[in-house]
Amino acid sequence: MKKPETKLLTVHEVAERIGAGRSTVRLWASKGKFAGAERVETPAGAYWLIPESSLEGFVNPGRGRPTKAGSKQDGSGAKKRDRQI
Repeated sequence: MKKPETKLLTVHEVAERIGAGRSTVRLWASKGKFAGAERVETPAGAYWLIPESSLEGFVNPGRGRPTKAGSKQDGSGAKKRDRQI
């Protein structure tokens, strides 16, 4: 029995589907965030092909630095010393 063929997506197509920038998708691909992603080398340059199946269940972590464990966020954005009057 033949194995079902998986559709391969370009970085641009993946970026549109998950709502991330193309450079971010390239970075994630190089770090192994997409199972089965392969970098193709050509004389004109390299590009990534990412299996569509690797996007199932993928959650875009969003922007910015994650909060530190154990830190208390009050949401005001003001530092403690700024609030003391």
